[in-house]
Amino acid sequence: MSYRRAAVLAALFLWSLGGAARGDDVTLTSRDGSVEVTGDLLGYDGEFYRVDTVYGVLTLDGSGVVCEGPGCPDLTAFVARFTFSGARTMGEVLMPSLVEAFAARSGYGVERRIVDDTHFDYVLTDLASGALAAEIGFRVTSTEEGFADLLANETDLVLSTRPANATEITLAQEAGLGDLSDPRRSRILALDAMAVIVSADNPMKGLTLDQITRIFAGEITNWSALGGPDAPIFVHMRGERSGLSQAFADRLLTPRDLAPAAATIRHPDNAALADAVAGDPLAIGVAPYSETGNAQVLELYGKCGMVSVLDDLTVKTEDYPLTLPLFLYTPVRRLPLLAREFLSFARSPAAQLVVARSGFVDLRLYNVPVAEQGLRLVNAITEAGDEVLLDELQRLAMTMDGTERLTLGFRFEQGGAQLDPQSRSNVEILAQQIEAGAFDGRPLIFVGFSDSEGPADGNIRLATRRAEEVRDAVLKAAPTADRERLSISVEAFGEAMPMACDDEEWGRQVNRRVEVWATQR
Repeated sequence: MSYRRAAVLAALFLWSLGGAARGDDVTLTSRDGSVEVTGDLLGYDGEFYRVDTVYGVLTLDGSGVVCEGPGCPDLTAFVARFTFSGARTMGEVLMPSLVEAFAARSGYGVERRIVDDTHFDYVLTDLASGALAAEIGFRVTSTEEGFADLLANETDLVLSTRPANATEITLAQEAGLGDLSDPRRSRILALDAMAVIVSADNPMKGLTLDQITRIFAGEITNWSALGGPDAPIFVHMRGERSGLSQAFADRLLTPRDLAPAAATIRHPDNAALADAVAGDPLAIGVAPYSETGNAQVLELYGKCGMVSVLDDLTVKTEDYPLTLPLFLYTPVRRLPLLAREFLSFARSPAAQLVVARSGFVDLRLYNVPVAEQGLRLVNAITEAGDEVLLDELQRLAMTMDGTERLTLGFRFEQGGAQLDPQSRSNVEILAQQIEAGAFDGRPLIFVGFSDSEGPADGNIRLATRRAEEVRDAVLKAAPTADRERLSISVEAFGEAMPMACDDEEWGRQVNRRVEVWATQR
């Protein structure tokens, strides 16, 4: 589906709402009879009415009014209907698992109906009454197709492995669908990452990001250039419209004005890609961390010798540079009550257990004791620059002593002052924990770090300011927290504990971060 066709369809749909295709007449009367509103019924979501009246479009709570007229819905027979469209990575396993878990916890029977290779539906039935409660449709293709369906009004929610791009944001605004760049329009349901994979028979254990970029751009075509055998490199990727391929290009290729190699072998799904790479010692591919199959995941080497490994912890903290948050984009209009209940469930601890069991990285918060952070302390010592004095390293070690690192991190958009999407999600996660009392009487320290560019004292000031900004954002997101039971402070160590090499931009981006340490229980 082209963006032009999608935008035209969306515009025609919105025009039809304001033109001749009007709803039926209804009269909504307050239960005490003191207020009466008459107009055309535009919609009912099982909880609220939307009525076009002489006063404009009004939204009224159904529990407070009585509906009369030919357009009144049958309240006892209301069925919530909504649809998802987008990334196959999310739609094949993650979302079905969440829907089935939600149904089980909410007292619904659930039936999955296969329509075709890309479409399936879930039918939810109230177990107590036997009444049909919801019909949930899925179209599983790609992130790009999901946004195209949203623009054409062919879906309610978009499954995306990347943020909406500039074209999608512009077309949505032109179609009257609101601002997709608004953080309130999306939420992160789970985490994944872009894994660079080879066959287990390939002797290669790791590559630099520069080498990976040049391989996938077709500039390195023989394994001998990487210290391997004199043999061609066969590059494998998902289809060009896949969110994974687009995210990989956005992170590595586009910043260097490069394009994927013309000889790239494309695959329709992640399983096919992983199988093809695992079976060919000369192949290399990029796959989701959640679907690497029998292939070997390469480490990322820095030029200075530091190694970035891919595991659940480095994905949660964004210490691995190729994380892949899994987004759910929501519409500007109100969804049915059951849909909103499902979205609330999807971020709950129970749902995050389902996320982990489905093979993805969940959003639950853990603690990492100092005893398990030995490599970080080694890096702090071995990679300390001339401006990081022994006194500062000792202060770092003393501050860490008796604390645990929380498994979330905060990083800012490259070249900007705004937190990146995963970090904005982490603000909500930590704020919810604080409001729930998880840190009452347990001191928290927001700790800022920087790269090594510029003077050390300036980096300390910058790291302090960023730590303060994150602290303030978390407290603002936790308005009901009992401030008297909280002990929150800010520390900064600038360039004293790098997570990656500072001689590369991706390494500097990883090093510019804010961590949260909590005293041990």
